[in-house]
This record gives sequence, structure tokens and C-alpha cells, in this order.
Amino acid sequence: MAGNSLDGPHGARIYRIGDSGDAVAEIIGKLQRLGLLQPGDHYVYDEATAQAVRGFQQARGLMIDGIVGPQTYRAIDDARWRLGDRLLTYVVSHPLTGDDVASLQSKLQELGFAVARIDGIFGPDTQRAVTEFQRNMGLPSDGTCGPSTFKALQRIRPMATGGRPDALRASEAVRAAGPRLSGKTVVIDPGHGGFDYGWEGLGLRESDVAYDLASRIEGRLGATGVRAYLSRGRDQGPDELARAAFANETDANLCVSLHTDGSMNPAAQGVATYYYGADLHGASSSVGEQFAGLVQREVVARTDLLNCRTHAKTWDLLRRTKMPAVRLEIGYVTNPHDSSRLADPDFRDVVAEAIVVAIQRVYLPPEQDAATGMLRFGQLTV
Repeated sequence: MAGNSLDGPHGARIYRIGDSGDAVAEIIGKLQRLGLLQPGDHYVYDEATAQAVRGFQQARGLMIDGIVGPQTYRAIDDARWRLGDRLLTYVVSHPLTGDDVASLQSKLQELGFAVARIDGIFGPDTQRAVTEFQRNMGLPSDGTCGPSTFKALQRIRPMATGGRPDALRASEAVRAAGPRLSGKTVVIDPGHGGFDYGWEGLGLRESDVAYDLASRIEGRLGATGVRAYLSRGRDQGPDELARAAFANETDANLCVSLHTDGSMNPAAQGVATYYYGADLHGASSSVGEQFAGLVQREVVARTDLLNCRTHAKTWDLLRRTKMPAVRLEIGYVTNPHDSSRLADPDFRDVVAEAIVVAIQRVYLPPEQDAATGMLRFGQLTV
């Protein structure tokens, strides 16, 4: 481990300029093998390393900060695998992840075998798709992708061309769920927590704002008959992997992660919403993108926050949740205008209503939908 690396939340190691040691040498070696750093003896995390990390983060839809935290570290490790490098099988306790898994999922989808989402995670749906492919090819149908399955994948031409079968399946699942909110399950994820306060500024802590807002949304959803769950308690701070696992265990229909933003520049302000997408394999959540657009437009229409629009990212909570998930960055606590609005309980109520309305609008067919900013809590289909 790097002797001078820093601990992030929950003891996770964070590597940045000036660090050295075995872990830094490993990171540099992987970046070199990916062609992002010049080969050579290189054991110090310098500006060239940080620049390579920023380029990698940008290409992979990660937070672009030039720092290797847990998510960037896992992404760098995933990037080293190519299809055929290793045996691929479903491990319940620790599913395999990597670019080879994403390539396998993409190939299976092109061949017409159902994969819920191209996320680079070898889960049960990928195992089922592999098993179905093997059965069709007359191979032992064990759901494990080994040499004979790799060869068969290389020989077969795609049966499905054009379109997004996964997107069609996701849209149909939303339609089949019906327009009523009652009976649906939603996970609300207040960002940070515990000793991790997130951004702090002008008397506000991101973790506190997120938890208060989540509680307001939980109450409103509960009143409509939705089973609403918070991903953490007031004084807890699980990492994103634990939050995603919790959301998956609830078998939720949707997940909303709540954050505020911050910047060293006090002029930075506004609201943005994020959904899963923007990785190198073209993977994305079509319903997640739709949901993000609804959340963003409802919040902008009902508040005076600057519209920073929607963006695709591959953050763990967005990538690892089975259901459509979005992350809302609701203003900058470091900006005087945004901070004053976030400190106002009435403003938080407005944002809570906007999010609940956006959740409802995911399920409304076009003929029942309302114009942005017009639907009110009392009009929701319960």
C-alpha cells in the first residue's frame, strides 16, 4: 500500500499526486498496459499519472478528478480483461466484473439472447443468457463461458440488428407495471452519512440536506401507497456498493439518490441529474435516462435553480442497481443563492413534490400525462 495515500470514507484508500508504493506501482502498470501511460519504470503518482487517470475517467463516465478512489480503481481493474482471457461464470457471493463480461453481454444481445443490461457484471441474467446460447448451440448448458463457448460466439453472426432489445424490454416492464403508484417500491438514497458529510458550505452539510429531503420524499410516497425505503439511517454512511445491494434486495421499481454539489468556485450553481450510461460499450439505461429527464425538468420548472441538465455516468449506484436509478445533485451548498434555497424547509418541500411527481410520470401513459410542472401531489394516481 502507498505509505502516504489517504483514507477515504469507510477506510477506502485514495491515491493522488505524490503517493508511491506497491499499490501506486500496480495502478501505473495497469494504465501503461491500457496504453494511457508511456512504458517504463514509474513508481510515483505524478502529474502524468493524474492526467492519464483523468482521461480514463472521462472515457468511462466516472467523476473526473485525477484521483484513484475505490470506483476508479475497480474500473481500471475491469478494463484489463478481454473476452477469452479467463473463464466467466456466475459467482453468487462476488460476481465477476470486467470489460470481458461487457463484451460477452453485448455479443449475446446482438445474437438475440436476453441480457437485462450491458453493465459488465456477470449476474444471474447473464448466466441465463449464456445457458440459453449454449443450449441452442448444442453445447453443455452450464452457464459458464469457457473455450468452447468463446469459439461458438466467434463463429455465429448476429441475428438481431438495429434497435435496443434491452430498452424495449425495460419499457415494456414499465408499461406492464401500470400507472398507479400504490404497490410499487422505491428506494431513496440520501448521499453520504456517518462521518462522511460530503460537501460543506455556508452552514449546510450535504449529508444532512440529503437525509432531510429523503425523509420528505419517503413520507409523500408512503401516503400514495408506495413502499418507500431509505438506503441508510441518519447516522449511517454505507458505500455505494452496499447501497446498490440494498436497493437490489428490496426488488425496487426505481431508485433515487440525493446529493448536493459543491465547488471551490462560489459562483458554481445549479441542479443536475445523472443516469447510467456513457461507458465504452454503449451501455445505458433507457428508462433511467427517461426518469432523469423527468426529475430534472420537474425540479427546474418548480424552482429557480440553474438548469445543468442530465448526464450519463457509470457510478456504482447507477451501474449496479437492477432497477432504473438516477442521482440528483440539487444545488451547490457552496453557492450563496443555492445554499439559501436549500436551507429553506418550504423549498425542500417543493423539491420533494417534484421528485414524487417525476416518479409518477414514469408510469403514466401519454394520454394521462401532464405538462411539466403542472401535476400536483394531490392529483397523483394512487
